[in-house]
Amino acid sequence: MLFANSKNFSERETLFVEVILPLSLSINYTYRVPFELNEKVAVGKRVVIQFGKHKIYTALVKKISQTPPEFYEAKYIIDVVDEFPVITSKQLEFWDWITSYYLCNEGDVMAAALPTGLKLASETILVLRDELPEVLDLTEKEKLIFEVLVKQQRMSIDEVAELLGQKTVYPTINTMISKEIIFIAEEVIEKYKPLLKSFISLNPFYKEEENLKQLFLVLERAPKQLDSLLGYLKLAKTEPVIAKQLLLEASGSGQAALKALIEKQVFRLEKRQVSRLAEAQDEFEVNFKLSDAQQTAFDEIENQFLKKEVVLLHGITASGKTQLYIKLIEKAIAGGKQVLFLLPEIALTTQIVERIRLYFGDKIGVYHSKFNDNERVEIWNKVLKGTYQVVLGARSAVFLPFGDLKLIVVDEEHESSYKQHEPAPRYQARDAAVFLGHLHQAKVVLGSATPSIESFYNASTHKYGLVNLAERFGGVQLPLQEVVSIADETKRKKMTAYFTSVLLEHITIALENKEQIILFQNRRGYATILICATCGYAPKCVNCDVSLTYHKTSGKLHCHYCGYHQNSINSCPACGSVHIEQKGFGTERIEEELALIFPDVKIARLDLDSSRTKNGMQQIIADFQDKKTQILIGTQMVAKGLDFDNVSLIGVINADTLLNYPDFRAFERSYQLLAQVAGRAGRRDKQGLSIIQAYSDSHRIIKQVLGNNYFEMYNDELAEREKYHYPPFTRLIFINVKHKDANVLNVAAQNLANALRAQLGTRILGPEQPLVARIRNYYLKQISIKVEKTIAIQKVKRILKDTIKDFNTQKDFKSVIVQIDVDPY
Repeated sequence: MLFANSKNFSERETLFVEVILPLSLSINYTYRVPFELNEKVAVGKRVVIQFGKHKIYTALVKKISQTPPEFYEAKYIIDVVDEFPVITSKQLEFWDWITSYYLCNEGDVMAAALPTGLKLASETILVLRDELPEVLDLTEKEKLIFEVLVKQQRMSIDEVAELLGQKTVYPTINTMISKEIIFIAEEVIEKYKPLLKSFISLNPFYKEEENLKQLFLVLERAPKQLDSLLGYLKLAKTEPVIAKQLLLEASGSGQAALKALIEKQVFRLEKRQVSRLAEAQDEFEVNFKLSDAQQTAFDEIENQFLKKEVVLLHGITASGKTQLYIKLIEKAIAGGKQVLFLLPEIALTTQIVERIRLYFGDKIGVYHSKFNDNERVEIWNKVLKGTYQVVLGARSAVFLPFGDLKLIVVDEEHESSYKQHEPAPRYQARDAAVFLGHLHQAKVVLGSATPSIESFYNASTHKYGLVNLAERFGGVQLPLQEVVSIADETKRKKMTAYFTSVLLEHITIALENKEQIILFQNRRGYATILICATCGYAPKCVNCDVSLTYHKTSGKLHCHYCGYHQNSINSCPACGSVHIEQKGFGTERIEEELALIFPDVKIARLDLDSSRTKNGMQQIIADFQDKKTQILIGTQMVAKGLDFDNVSLIGVINADTLLNYPDFRAFERSYQLLAQVAGRAGRRDKQGLSIIQAYSDSHRIIKQVLGNNYFEMYNDELAEREKYHYPPFTRLIFINVKHKDANVLNVAAQNLANALRAQLGTRILGPEQPLVARIRNYYLKQISIKVEKTIAIQKVKRILKDTIKDFNTQKDFKSVIVQIDVDPY
């Protein structure tokens, strides 16, 4: 429900508004309302204020009162931007909870929640749209801005204020944005582009028999072009539309012949937007019927909802959880309510997006960072007005202005990408969604094939409901799984580069059967480190305490923490030796070695480096879907929700890198990742195969993955966590302390730890150096707090906030940065 401007303030009453600024401030500021704006001001609307000497911002009204601030004289607000509130009362409650639970400032939450287009500031850049409305209905002021933008393309808000000779330019700008004349420049965010495919059609002139006969006579002298035409005519009998790629494959005539026919205007080339689902789209019926196992699970979820607000759906990979979600969404929106569907990474889950779009059409909105800011503002407004009943989004979608939320679905709830690490608020979207559901009295479904230990523990202790779906949809069998010892194969001299003989044999069989293969290596780059064989020197980042990774595609050494890069080395700068060795390997090296073994096979790589461009990722996925590439090598991106119907083999190049990571969740994460990767193999008519290469081939996690034994992994991990006091038996808070001077940092971190230990005793651990002790020229120290579940966490958080506040007032530590991370996993 939106705020009604219910308070009728008489015109001469002096009003004060508490506002939230999109800045990380520990308190909100109060401003005075000029009498003439008394009627316009309302909670949830944006107002223009001056903050500091020169800066102008749009801030959100949180409270209206007649009480002036105690310690300073309130400045006047300059103007009211909105006709109607842009956020709801429920959102402000939600922001309050995020602020208190994750120990951040309200300004941090506002900055994360609102699209940039709703946070205008004096440096904001305005740009004229390429496509303008046919009729331009402009006021005098709008005309002035428009004329300047036609000449110079971009203007800052400061320049607009100067042009109009007034401070109150925000309402004018707002109107021009809503009239679709200008937009806010957003340099960083890339626009999400639809997938375009080339289609070929025959010029209608040649559909007449006589003309076609003449064409055959002409083309007798160009046999390749004739093959292309004959291929087209043959395909046209069975195919309603003919893709360029399909014609090239069917006719075998080659690109040059096809290009010649297009230039002669025999064929027409047309680019069309297509679904990324490819073949999978045909299998996904709009009016599908649930299987018996799915129907039982659906009924169980409905029953659990009578007693519980949150239900965990534990469904094995390919059990058809998406279809269950659709039936639940269908029921929720039948009564005109809204649904939020959270996915870990939208760009990687395009298939689910397309399926649900196919089903719900115009009622659905998609919200994530691949969209530019203008689209995000548009979606925000459509959710606010209730135009969108279903919203699919990544973690930031929890901040949208829902009016009547009935259901929240969190798919792949175990995914670490639901956690925001930088900047504040460092929230966990899954946990925030559970609170959001409580706020709206909506039901929450958490779905996963490998639930997080915390969620499964909550279900086991009856805090959440639990529903199991243990049958794969459509009778698809779980993939066969096999582990191969790298140590044994090395001893027997059977290794070729990084591949065991078993994996290579199965890759060869899959290629012969025209099936596809996915290989998984959770490290990008070419060589993990370069090292001098004479003196042991290894190039390190100048800003961080990490070795640089060699990337062959760029020929440079890269830092994966701060982005620093430098030229590779041929000789050692320390001793002059030319014996430089490459240690470790990433996806680039795997790609190169595999190309030497299978030179005629098309190989693609899906990692952060190969998918940096606007459509990089979509193109790689689309090519693999269209069978243009036979082998896909990837980092954990390949494990996340991608379904390819022709993949029969999954290979994990080295499982040890996952298992040996120093983190209390390493085994849980390894199990989840290996099980998810294996779940990508298999088709309706054929069982898939997953091969895991490892030195620790007898490791308990690998055995549990091979046996699909989630419950054994869960019980083992739970026992370990209880023994060493880790979540879910305790609450964990990290305090990260940073400074550019290591000595100042050491003193400061020790001082803060001692102050906290004086009040919280043995619950304080550290300060310790984290794995990487310096990032972006800041030295780091970490203090951990483990709090028993029996202790009131709010009391601990209050002590923590007060102690940090006192610490920040000390003169020696004013330049020290302290960051709090609640539930840092």
